Amino acid sequence: MADEKYTLQHNKPECIGCGACAAVAPEFWVMNDSDNKSDIIDCKNLENGWEEKEIEEKDFVKNKDAAESCPVNVIHIVKKENNEKII
Repeated sequence: MADEKYTLQHNKPECIGCGACAAVAPEFWVMNDSDNKSDIIDCKNLENGWEEKEIEEKDFVKNKDAAESCPVNVIHIVKKENNEKII
């Protein structure tokens, strides 16, 4: 069976810039000096201000930890196969 694919989503307009995600998963998250909010590294920027990036199953736990560290719950992970929201 193939590895699951997920979409990592970031509601950047609602981000408060606490930096928890970048501390937990620095290989995926970075703080942006221009707006003091976090960014998904190498992401696709959507018109509504959100960010998205496809991640592999091996990267799921690290990003789930980052999402759970977010005090304003602006990080989401969606199963690519069926659009099921995991977090």
